Amino acid sequence: MTTTPDHDGTPPPPEPPPASGEAGAPDSVPVLADAGGPRVRRFWAVRRIPAALLAAVVLGGAGLLLYDVAAVRAERSAMAWRREFADTLASEPLDSTPVVAGAAVAVLLGVWLLILAATPGLRAVLPMSRRHVDVRAGLDREAAALVLRDRVMEVSGVQSVRVRVGRSKAEVRAVSHFRDLDEVRNDVETVLATGVDELGLAHPPALTVRVTRPPKKG
Repeated sequence: MTTTPDHDGTPPPPEPPPASGEAGAPDSVPVLADAGGPRVRRFWAVRRIPAALLAAVVLGGAGLLLYDVAAVRAERSAMAWRREFADTLASEPLDSTPVVAGAAVAVLLGVWLLILAATPGLRAVLPMSRRHVDVRAGLDREAAALVLRDRVMEVSGVQSVRVRVGRSKAEVRAVSHFRDLDEVRNDVETVLATGVDELGLAHPPALTVRVTRPPKKG
């Protein structure tokens, strides 16, 4: 838009840009006021393989039984395996070993399926803090352990380090070949505290640090 000068020859001041939300203003991503935001939950696993196996077994069994029932309704004899199975169940006592073993397997399979349905899974992915409403992020445990390992290797006196990151705990075992062990441990704990904060996890793991000397040769 062009501007016309006032009577004294000076142009008027430019118009202020439109405020957020008005016409012509770019849409902004909603940001959570609190970095903690809503409760961050774990990621749920898709579990395609157990679902596909269960669906294949149910579909195959249902199709086979449906075919056999339709054959019997058409005045044909039932399949030999179904007649033998029915006769075995009718003559076998309930406290026999095969019946008890089959029932135990069925119960364990059902409990396993219930656990898969009620638990999130994806234990290797750690949820990160949510700063945007529509964005969810996760960090792999191995990646988090690698980042913390690199931080510890920067400490003077550390020869080698092993890091294991779990859901609620991070275990660090470092080997120091010089300097006092207490000083090295304090530096390692300080570096790890900063490294855990930089990971941006929703539930930072508790740190367990152990610093030892390398084993003596011979």
